[in-house]
Amino acid sequence: MTVETILLILESLLLGFTIILLLFSIKEGRGRKNLLLEVEKTTKVLTRQEYFLTVMDAMLDAKEEVAGFITGRLPTGDDTKRTRAIINNIERLSKEGVSVKYIMAKFHDRIHIGNLYTKAGAHVKYSTCAIVHDFRYIVVDDRIVVIGMPESTGEKEATRKGYRIPSEGLSAILKEYFYKCWEENIDHADYVKEVMKQTGASLKVLAQELQISEEDLEEIASEAK
Repeated sequence: MTVETILLILESLLLGFTIILLLFSIKEGRGRKNLLLEVEKTTKVLTRQEYFLTVMDAMLDAKEEVAGFITGRLPTGDDTKRTRAIINNIERLSKEGVSVKYIMAKFHDRIHIGNLYTKAGAHVKYSTCAIVHDFRYIVVDDRIVVIGMPESTGEKEATRKGYRIPSEGLSAILKEYFYKCWEENIDHADYVKEVMKQTGASLKVLAQELQISEEDLEEIASEAK
């Protein structure tokens, strides 16, 4: 066996070991990435839960009015239970004479939450105001502000963390902007009627698309007569 052959064999062995080490490194890297993603996912759940708890805590203190911009996205997973808790709070506040007003983005998929909140006693409107896409807040009794922050800009991004700020000055500024936008936009019933007219779909089809009952659609439609 010549020296050249021995060197070629050694190079081949070293190349083989290098490839094996590279494969192990890739596998380890993927495992580390998956672990980090799981940790990040858990963190998001905790901070999102914190946001809902902050909102509900502020609503418990309401005596006169709750008003603000919300996402109104279709709830999934644990958000379904959290949404039910918000609805229960709205029902309680309405019975106590507290005004609850929400503005959400003017998209068809927001009608589901808009309908639930309206039935609970809130007054809901749909907006094209720029702020509604990436900034969420509620003002409670002109003295408490709860600001919700999404992870990134966009109307489809979920709110991840909430901040409770007791400030009459900030409440006044944000409430002034809220009512400026409020006066310029369409309420829940009128928006549903608008969608019904635009689509021309049957109540059954529209109920499935908007995820609200046919009975609710019929009741809203009858209000126009």
